[in-house]
Amino acid sequence: MSSPFTAEAVEAIKRHMNDDHGDDALLIVRGLGGRPAATQAVTSGVDAEAIEFTVDGGERVRVAWGETLTERQQVRLAVVRLYREACAALGVEARGEH
Repeated sequence: MSSPFTAEAVEAIKRHMNDDHGDDALLIVRGLGGRPAATQAVTSGVDAEAIEFTVDGGERVRVAWGETLTERQQVRLAVVRLYREACAALGVEARGEH
């Protein structure tokens, strides 16, 4: 994985995703990660090209950002975009605030 992010930044992003956005991660894995039957998704990695999840306790699934990220602040917008795309793919209404 190539990453413009420090190890500390990656850990902070993973912690935030897992503590505050576990349901969103699961939607992303189901809608965009090719695992529609997944029951759990834990954010396990972040780099310039993708976000990675450990699904159902084992398999790793990468979901591409759709662009190459170069700065940490881009991650939030990229995750929100993936979340909205996943909701649309699954026919689930996205929350207004994120």
